[in-house]
Amino acid sequence: MELTDSSPALATLRGALADGVENWKPRVQELAREIHDLQEISFEEVRSAEAAAALLAEGGFEVERGTGGLPTAFTASAGSGDLTVALCVEYDALPDIGHACGHNLIAGASVAAALALQPYVDELGITLKAIGTPAEEHGGGKVLMLEQGAFDGVGLALMVHPVQDGLTYNPAGTSAQAVGRYKATFTGKAAHAAAAPHLGVNAADAAVLSQVAIGLLRQQIPADHRIACFVAEAGHVTNIIPERAVVQFECRAFTLPEYDALHQRVRRCFEGAALATGTTLAIEAAEPLYEPLLQDDALAAHWTDAMEAFGKDISRSSGLSGGSTDMGNISQVIPSLHPWLSIPGADVPIHSHAFAALADTPEAYGVMFEAATALAWTVAAAASTPAQRERFITAAYRRRTFTQEGTS
Repeated sequence: MELTDSSPALATLRGALADGVENWKPRVQELAREIHDLQEISFEEVRSAEAAAALLAEGGFEVERGTGGLPTAFTASAGSGDLTVALCVEYDALPDIGHACGHNLIAGASVAAALALQPYVDELGITLKAIGTPAEEHGGGKVLMLEQGAFDGVGLALMVHPVQDGLTYNPAGTSAQAVGRYKATFTGKAAHAAAAPHLGVNAADAAVLSQVAIGLLRQQIPADHRIACFVAEAGHVTNIIPERAVVQFECRAFTLPEYDALHQRVRRCFEGAALATGTTLAIEAAEPLYEPLLQDDALAAHWTDAMEAFGKDISRSSGLSGGSTDMGNISQVIPSLHPWLSIPGADVPIHSHAFAALADTPEAYGVMFEAATALAWTVAAAASTPAQRERFITAAYRRRTFTQEGTS
């Protein structure tokens, strides 16, 4: 059965899925509020993950906990169709600031969509997986799970992400930046800061020089590139020349070649600081690399059609100016959708205390359930459009494995 915008079958199925979201509203909103209150950070989302997994189990899903060797990951599965669909469930908070990126709403939207779709998995011929993916803010949970096989066989993957008010609901052409995060360690030589400072090698000076060099570099990079850093360690008392300093830094760009070029320029800032101060330098990756986000055009069209039904702005966007997600790594190998969920009245930036408060408001939960319905409609339309269905089945992710004989 092919569902078109005007087909009676689409209207009937859309109505049933909307009713499903409506039926689960009280429980899902309770879940989203609980996750918001817990504020569990990356790899520590024990109660948040369990609450989401338990609700999915109640809704008829078979739940595997600890997916990919990550204690706070899970996979909730329903159906046995030849098209495997993944709905990503995020629930980690930011340190000290809570859910200022609205991951409680991401979890609620994906869980509500999954619960609404569950009774129709056989009719749609899909295997539906709601995959709990920890550590998006820091740690690259999806990257690790991808490497460990959690997304093997998945033909399309979806989730939503809340943002400020006023952004378009049309994800076509939008993206997110690649980001790499690193730790630069300068090693010098301790000495008494008053009696023998000339015998010391000051690692804190190297940290200062590296920041100055990065500050000067910013004028010479493209406007859509980003560099951020902070000094994590640079001495402990005033009467000792610091022999160790640590600077955490990150680089972002919208393409991998641009990212690689930026990364090399930033590294030279640290190398120059080490040379100038006589310290030694070691740079190591702090997290997996997040790759740029690719939006699947067909999924974006289904989503946009759904959001138009809710009266949302679906004009084309010129793209986002910043931000990164480990969903980018999924999108590089699996057709994916990661649309933006504009919270009414949210005129403050994400990753702020004010946005964390707005993520727990009636307005936020209202658009969360609209997004859940739109996700369910998008899955149903994609699964019921023969040409798209075949493409997604063919695109199912298969990891490259390495044996003594070669690559398979």
